[in-house]
Amino acid sequence: MEQDWKKIKDYTNAIEAEIVKQMLEESGIPAIVLNKQDSSYLVFGKIELYVNLQDEEQALMLIDSTVEKED
Repeated sequence: MEQDWKKIKDYTNAIEAEIVKQMLEESGIPAIVLNKQDSSYLVFGKIELYVNLQDEEQALMLIDSTVEKED
């Protein structure tokens, strides 16, 4: 992976990771989901969300504001 990307969050649910990725992209923040789960069981491993270093702070604020709205 390129050096400009930083992991900002881990997920265990692939759908949740993809929803957050889509939300970031709709806000103009490029994002990548890297699924490291075992393909046989889908229980072992994590799903990692990456963004560019310069977008890290804005991405985390968007994620946090979305989580607060759901609570």
